[in-house]
Amino acid sequence: MMIAVLLLLTVKSAGTVSAAWSVTFENPDLCAIKGSSVTFRCVYNYTAGETVRTTGWYKGRLENGVWKRVELSDLLSYRHRYEYLGDQWHNCSLAVHDLQVNDTGHYYFHFGTDTIRMRSKTSVHLTVSEMRATVQPERVRAGEKVTLECVTSCQLGSTLWFKDGHPMTKTLLWAQAEDTGKYSCTVKGYESVQSHPAALDVQYSPLNVSAEVSQAGLLSVGSNVNLTCNSAANPEADSYTWYSSRSRLQVASGQVLSLPSLEVSHSGVYLCQAGNSLGESNSTAVLLEVEETKIDRVILLFGIAVKVVLMLFLTLIIIWVRKGWCNPAGDSEVRRMTRWTRVCLKY
Repeated sequence: MMIAVLLLLTVKSAGTVSAAWSVTFENPDLCAIKGSSVTFRCVYNYTAGETVRTTGWYKGRLENGVWKRVELSDLLSYRHRYEYLGDQWHNCSLAVHDLQVNDTGHYYFHFGTDTIRMRSKTSVHLTVSEMRATVQPERVRAGEKVTLECVTSCQLGSTLWFKDGHPMTKTLLWAQAEDTGKYSCTVKGYESVQSHPAALDVQYSPLNVSAEVSQAGLLSVGSNVNLTCNSAANPEADSYTWYSSRSRLQVASGQVLSLPSLEVSHSGVYLCQAGNSLGESNSTAVLLEVEETKIDRVILLFGIAVKVVLMLFLTLIIIWVRKGWCNPAGDSEVRRMTRWTRVCLKY
């Protein structure tokens, strides 16, 4: 009877000791985003009176078909990326930073006292997922439907989108010209970690076509001026046509209309038409005013005056010569008079 009682007490004592030594993980199944950080929250217990001498985290992996637990300090890929947040009392939490996809796996905690070494029977299983942004289709025309999708195996929260690195302020559904760019995604709470960007190319016919004059204001005769046609288009505009209100016909082609020596006849309203493979658009009209300067007027009047004087002078000379030929002086001129009679009679 005494032997049975002693045996029962021994079994109860052993069960009590076994229950005192434990490792508990707050969340044994974690999923995190590549590039982010994760914390394994952990608590360990042991028999009162023991003193903890060593602690360590291990990762399980197969080596030649054998499952082994390798301490993180012995793995080069974890160097400077893990941080023990616990102590040598009861906290055994661990943080791993800049997560990589190959960090996926099982993690174990070990601790030792003066009398025993204890390792967790269970583990923390970590899944590291890489977010991937997709845009379908990648090339659309303005007004067509487009779909953005953020793919990840972690269900951590709502998805956030960024365009060219900036948070999006609208939902993209029907593509517009300004939607061309690179799109990346993340999960709320992980804003500092974004997926690789996916490009969206929105094509459209020329927009905001404008005609610009190189010189503003009233232009003088003989000066030079360039008219430049600008537009926003995707693909870029590859044809430019210029029209004038004077002729109401095409006056030139090319992005720049160059007028090297202006005349008054160049005055008028000009507009350009830009086009690409998707269509054409016209610019607003610009007014070109060409006026003679005062100097130009003086030179013109002086030239006209000189022409008038020369005409009068030549007229007088002709009259004088005619009178000299048709009215010869003296009898000695009889023969000359006879000679030119016919000429004079013609006049």
